Amino acid sequence: MVAALAEAVGTRVGRTRVAFVDVLGPSPSEVLRDTPGRAILVPAFLASGYHVHTDVRREVAISGHSAVTVTPALGPDPALARVLLRRLTEAGWNPGDAIVLAAAGSSDARALRDVERAALMLAEAAGVRVDIGYIATGEPKVADVVAAARVRGAKRVFVASYLLAHGLFHERLHAAGADGVTEPLGVDPGVVDLVVNRYESARRELVSLHDVSLRNADVCRPGRRSS
Repeated sequence: MVAALAEAVGTRVGRTRVAFVDVLGPSPSEVLRDTPGRAILVPAFLASGYHVHTDVRREVAISGHSAVTVTPALGPDPALARVLLRRLTEAGWNPGDAIVLAAAGSSDARALRDVERAALMLAEAAGVRVDIGYIATGEPKVADVVAAARVRGAKRVFVASYLLAHGLFHERLHAAGADGVTEPLGVDPGVVDLVVNRYESARRELVSLHDVSLRNADVCRPGRRSS
């Protein structure tokens, strides 16, 4: 899925390469060492936890690349809330049905706060309360949140998968007892737009900084004495 996302982004911004910060390769440091000139790194994470704050920074440092701009992670963002709402509608959700935002979870409090922000954005987009359940790390678990919604009187409960791709975590959601489970965010046009926007914002900032440095150089350039 990540490769497909990179391909879709590449058709709009030019050459785009994929790197991984966990067990897969190549690593960001390997890709950066093979990347001449300025590089823009977009962390394809839905929340900023250990991977974003520590792994990515470490990989940039050990790459030895001297001109890397790291953008904010993809989530949370209102664009993702809109994709989630579209996925919910595709899964059969109707206004008034209960929603549980299902995230992988993290031991990093910063990532959990990002998930809470994502839930608030989805709640604003959907116009209903959105509860949070975790699939792996963190409490409460998705199945418990679904059950709690039914105790409160919800006739139908839908799980919004706050995951980028299919896999074990997503498959677990189908056993949570909900009336419907959305597809992962995937290579949705909204996700592609978000990655492109992250890249373009960083590129514009680089151009602006370059222009400022040129103006400063012009101001400080020594004048030639006239005879």
